Amino acid sequence: QVRLVESGGGSVQTGGSLRLSCAASINTYSTYCMGWFRQAPGKEREGVATIDLTSRTTYADSVKGRFTISKDNAKNTLYLQMNSLKPEDTAMYYCAAGYGGTCQLGATGMNYWGKGTQITISS
Repeated sequence: QVRLVESGGGSVQTGGSLRLSCAASINTYSTYCMGWFRQAPGKEREGVATIDLTSRTTYADSVKGRFTISKDNAKNTLYLQMNSLKPEDTAMYYCAAGYGGTCQLGATGMNYWGKGTQITISS
């Protein structure tokens, strides 16, 4: 059974930073695509950042220059460094992994999902 467990969520003020981690029970080295998605209340889930097995990264326009996705294959862990946080970044953040799609922020190619971690940014 594949498990993805997110950690690192919390509440910070505007302009602050957080780093999310996703501990995976799968080998991240050979996983085609891993990513972070988020869903705010009343809104659809959206892709935040994805990274493929060549470490090619894709970011949503809204987070470019502020967020950085990375992975440590030795630890089978995915990260999301979030800087210059804004109130509109408030959402539940989910880690995902999959073997389909183009690995460019699409959720349809993701086969496995974590339970999520809440991020709240106060102004």
